[in-house]
Amino acid sequence: MSTLRFKAVEEAMGRKAVPVEIPEERPEAYYGKQVFNRQKMFEYLPMETFNVLVDAIDNRKPLPREYANSVADGMRRWAIDNGARHYTHWFQPLTDGTAEKHDSFIEHNGKGGVVEKFTGKMLVQQEPDASSFPSGGIRNTFEARGYSAWDISSPAFIIGETLCIPTIFISYTGESLDYKTPLLRALNAVDKAGTRVARFFDPEVKHVDAYLGWEQEYFLVDESLYFARPDLALTGRTLMGHESAKNQQLEDHYFGSIPSRVEAFMLDLEIEAHKLGIPVKTRHNEVAPNQFELAPIFEEVNLANDHNLLIMSVMREVGRRHNFRVLLHEKPFAGVNGSGKHNNWSLGTDKGVLLFSPGKTRKENLQFLTFVANVMAAVHKHNALIKASIASATNAHRLGANEAPPAIISIFTGKQLSDILDGILNGNVDLDLADKEGITIGVNQIPEIMMDSTDRNRTSPFAFVGNRFEFRAMGSSANCASSMLALNAAVADQLNQFADEIEKRLSNGEELNKAILSEVKKLIKESKAIHFDGNGYSDEWKEEAASRGLDCETSVPKIYDAYLSESSKEMFHRTGVLSDVELEARNEVKWEMYTKKIQIEARVLGDLAINHIIPVATRYQSMLLDNVKKIRELFPEYEAKTLSEDDMATIAKMAEHMKVIKQEVAAMIDARRIANKVTEERKKALMYHDEVLPHMDKIRYHIDKLELMVDNEIWPLPKYRELLFIR
Repeated sequence: MSTLRFKAVEEAMGRKAVPVEIPEERPEAYYGKQVFNRQKMFEYLPMETFNVLVDAIDNRKPLPREYANSVADGMRRWAIDNGARHYTHWFQPLTDGTAEKHDSFIEHNGKGGVVEKFTGKMLVQQEPDASSFPSGGIRNTFEARGYSAWDISSPAFIIGETLCIPTIFISYTGESLDYKTPLLRALNAVDKAGTRVARFFDPEVKHVDAYLGWEQEYFLVDESLYFARPDLALTGRTLMGHESAKNQQLEDHYFGSIPSRVEAFMLDLEIEAHKLGIPVKTRHNEVAPNQFELAPIFEEVNLANDHNLLIMSVMREVGRRHNFRVLLHEKPFAGVNGSGKHNNWSLGTDKGVLLFSPGKTRKENLQFLTFVANVMAAVHKHNALIKASIASATNAHRLGANEAPPAIISIFTGKQLSDILDGILNGNVDLDLADKEGITIGVNQIPEIMMDSTDRNRTSPFAFVGNRFEFRAMGSSANCASSMLALNAAVADQLNQFADEIEKRLSNGEELNKAILSEVKKLIKESKAIHFDGNGYSDEWKEEAASRGLDCETSVPKIYDAYLSESSKEMFHRTGVLSDVELEARNEVKWEMYTKKIQIEARVLGDLAINHIIPVATRYQSMLLDNVKKIRELFPEYEAKTLSEDDMATIAKMAEHMKVIKQEVAAMIDARRIANKVTEERKKALMYHDEVLPHMDKIRYHIDKLELMVDNEIWPLPKYRELLFIR
């Protein structure tokens, strides 16, 4: 075994669970300890300031500037009381991550010393250097100015010794350079449009909020093994590696007993999350070995998204404390399930009514069907855009791999809702939706089990699951805002069109319920192509989806074109979510990021193939040749000759694999050189997809074959059986 690999495996096998410092109090006592929430605001702000700030948050309006200094002073005192020495505007550039620039609270006191200050100006707005963040051509590199501005709807929090203030990030000329700005615009749009429609059923509704419950999947790898795999360390996934004889085929890991080291990590992570006000609730083993999941209680979309970005950062830090590396790549290991981030999305009124939940009256059920039909219509009209919102170089490895939703957007509704939708189409209207039915299983000790009105279709990318839609196609490493801003904007636009039609019908004297039902029937009919309750993994569905007119594109660079379609531009313009300039810039960034990720992987793969794998394979080949020579010299008998011929066959196969690897690496490098000369980002991304990626797949195939042939003792990299099964 290679020295590095031997040491890495030996170290991993000797790891024990790291003790966790468990607070003496129960979670409710320390929950939100590091968050400037309403309780902290009440304690540290003057009553007038507190009331004005809460009113601004609740009624979605800006904080009057004259109160900014008072808020900043209270926030500073709270932060210092909790050990903070610096503050930062915490924002979400177009990199799928977060960014922060730390400043201390100190200012000159005019007497040769310093005083700790934090003013309203510092709180409300900052001017970070924006030159190195992707902008898609909105500004030149030498135009470095950008602005971050405080988002009052997401509370400040403390990480380590730094006060973090959630903010938006815009250019000097006002275009958004982040994910939060358009997400807030989309949420504002769906609030206004949803309220218009909800008021047809309850005139007292003031707001409609969007809610999100993300399910974060991830892998854990021992830190020593991680650093023994340059591909994992540099790209987040294994670019080579033959699958283990045993992986997930016995389905014994899913919901299985959590290993003690992992449970210690999970507990530590939960404690840190609860201190930060992140309501993580669920944890379990996922399908693949060393794969796990955590999920929170649902929250308003903007806050939930901030919390997801924060938890991804915290879990990496906590993982290192436990000698783990957290892998958030969508497909870190071939042959086993990849990791997604299911987005459970719903809408609700300020009066506590969930709009995707059937009600107890015909009026409530008509409202439910109205919102469901509008969602179906929005997703149908913009199915290519919805898919583009979750597309990436990393998620492409996962989608359609018979473990995740296909790269075709469809909606699963379940039998009961499907029957109701068909009934409306056929003129057989029944708004008395059935309650949950109970079943018994013939065992006295087991009570009646209440069955939901819909099953869970795990092959559907967008499934109705009782009181929400589960958007299952999102990748593990992605910013949820990408999908949420597209979905909420599309639904807002559709709801506005629906409200316009209803108001037009009412102005012509049509009765309200009749008008609504007529429009709902129309939407159900128009969006019938998006409704599919079958097996999304089947080849038959791919053919059927194409015949239905659904977008079936699988090339990520081409999928991004949906952002720039006329229907997308017009929709984003009507809702005020993204301007044409912002859309074009974001696509430039998406194509550029796609290219760079494939480029990095190709460079790493080429280096490992030529400088790690080929030398080791050559050495083993020389050992076999030497062995054949000695056998033939010392034992000329028939059996020895047969044995040497077997070795010669192995040597010949190895030679062929090494030959192809060298040829493919050279061809891949040539393809990169040609692509790198292209200046137009879309064309370059297409060239990397069409010309570079195929070489990478071939190189991996032949390296994986060599792994099965080369002596285990000298193979340089930890194998899947070691990466996936060492706790």
